[in-house]
Amino acid sequence: FWNEFGKSIKLGIIEDATNRNRLAKLLRFESTKSDGKLTSLDQYISRMKSGQKDIFYITGTSKEQLEKSPFLERLKKKNYEVIFFTDPVDEYLMQYLMDYEGKQFQNVSKEGLKIGKEKNKELKESFKELTKWWKNALAGDNVDEVKVSNRLDNTPCVVVTSKYGWSANMERIMQSQTLSDSSKQAYMRGKRILEINPRHPIIKDLRERVAKDSEDEGVKQTAQLIYQTALMESGFNLPDPKDFASRIYSSVKSSLNISPDATIEDDDDVEETEIESETKESAGKDEL
Repeated sequence: FWNEFGKSIKLGIIEDATNRNRLAKLLRFESTKSDGKLTSLDQYISRMKSGQKDIFYITGTSKEQLEKSPFLERLKKKNYEVIFFTDPVDEYLMQYLMDYEGKQFQNVSKEGLKIGKEKNKELKESFKELTKWWKNALAGDNVDEVKVSNRLDNTPCVVVTSKYGWSANMERIMQSQTLSDSSKQAYMRGKRILEINPRHPIIKDLRERVAKDSEDEGVKQTAQLIYQTALMESGFNLPDPKDFASRIYSSVKSSLNISPDATIEDDDDVEETEIESETKESAGKDEL
């Protein structure tokens, strides 16, 4: 039934405001707790943890990709269920389906995620200097804010979007459309927020290095590389892949103890080609 009529039901939810909730009961999807089977919103609500107010979901290209998403780390650790939406139409669907049975929907890749009670005020304060410095260092990358995250466990950082802006998945969908409006894309892209994991050794070490010398170019380069890696892992397309590759190669040079001023050997083939062309020119003149 769902394979045959699923897309029609989703389009009905988008277009028919009167019957939206009735149609939403028919929605089927996989989740972190459905064991590869389809489940419903009513079944999801029946499994919600005590005190959980929102229905958590994430959008992407496949279930396999989403299962590895850093956005799920802390939610899975705390045993929260997250819905997988992998159909491109799901992005449009969730712009219209704002709530169900009194529960709000929360995209876990966007700002505003609340997981239980916040207990990290002192932790946030201890990273205040780093987050302020990092925001200034990323001034040219349209990063609106850098802040301590409550959604990470094993990953150093992620890039989230504003609540009403496009997700990384929606950006990819819109960019792939031939007749997409670039000015609308810039407006709907919304702000980007870099969220850092204060318990991760990379972030803790970076904080110490910034405290020692905030003007160190090496530290700035490292911070930029970490951000670009987080951007890619969070599902965004890199605006300048060449710049990212250059930073990776610089990092590899450093790890191999190669001098940053090391030059590339000249190619002997260039000289041979020039000699061959000169020989052909002189031979042509002799024939004349």
